[in-house]
Amino acid sequence: MLHEFLTANRTELIDRCRNKLGQRRAPKATDNELTHGVPLFLDQLIRTLEVEQTADPMRSRKVSGPPGGGGPGEIGDTATVHGRELLRHGFSVDQVVHDYGDLCQAITDLGFEVKAGIEVSEFRTLNRCLDNAIAEAVAEFAYQRDLIVAHRHADALNVRLGVFAHELRNLLSTATLSIAALRSGSVGLTGATGAMLDRSLVGMRNLIDRSLAEVRLTAGLPAPREVFSLADFIAEIKLSATLEAQVTECGFAVSGVDTGLALDADRDLLLSAVGNLLQNAFKFSHPHSDVQLNAYATWDRILIEVEDQCGGLPAGSMERMFQPLTRLGNDRSGLGLGLTICRSSVEASGGILSVRDLPGTGCVFIIDLPRHSLASGAADAPM
Repeated sequence: MLHEFLTANRTELIDRCRNKLGQRRAPKATDNELTHGVPLFLDQLIRTLEVEQTADPMRSRKVSGPPGGGGPGEIGDTATVHGRELLRHGFSVDQVVHDYGDLCQAITDLGFEVKAGIEVSEFRTLNRCLDNAIAEAVAEFAYQRDLIVAHRHADALNVRLGVFAHELRNLLSTATLSIAALRSGSVGLTGATGAMLDRSLVGMRNLIDRSLAEVRLTAGLPAPREVFSLADFIAEIKLSATLEAQVTECGFAVSGVDTGLALDADRDLLLSAVGNLLQNAFKFSHPHSDVQLNAYATWDRILIEVEDQCGGLPAGSMERMFQPLTRLGNDRSGLGLGLTICRSSVEASGGILSVRDLPGTGCVFIIDLPRHSLASGAADAPM
């Protein structure tokens, strides 16, 4: 009888399963993993086989559950706990399946070695118990894993929304107080209060632009690309950035642009990316220093460069600065997502965003895009 064979060799079978676990270099088996896994399943399998030898074999379904699963059974209940424990202790979904497969192989191998007589009906019972246990354990593992992922996403979203609301409230509060002071007539629009109002409005615009770009990129919406004039694009950026330069007391220089050059890109995302780079340049440059915006063409590429005077980049920061939640410098405002969103926005239009350090002076952020012409919208590569 299979149940007698399993009872007599219970310790040996558990040891073989433990060895197979170690050979796969899986995480170390914990007490809970062993309790809710192979040993308990083995005991339930033995009870199922014993009941099936009685005058009322259908009572075994209370332990094993019905064929095909989907019904109550002790094996399904403990397999659910087993799947949950495996996830909690760092196991993969493969391990959930392997745990039960290991026992089946151990029973088969040991039965062959000792020439144990196992009937076909007993193998059917073994397979039914394994199927139900695997199905319940995998289902619970997947459910718990999805729940953890959902909670992480919700937590991350709550943090971002909280910071967004906090920054927006601060900027709006400053703007409101500035307007109240200006209305009183005691201060002039061109004085410090007017400058404070300008800073608040610029800050709100940048915050909203960055957030909208992140929403579009996160949602995976298709980029509405169009061919447009590089000169007009730079002129639009210059118009909005000039106010920010005045607010931060930085000089702002923009190079001339060939009127025949064009870009094939998502204009809104690219505007957000260049605007974010300029915002950072004004924020981190030394007071009364200069920020430069240059746009020009090489053989088959268009380069848009934002050069600041931040004093140079810290050692080892050039690649790390594009990672999410990374904030460099003394200004710790924001989530540290600006450059991450910037790079994604540029890449959405087939471009590359990189940075070049100017030690002791500043740095240059470079947007590299395919070159196009206004005449045809095709690549304008000299032959």
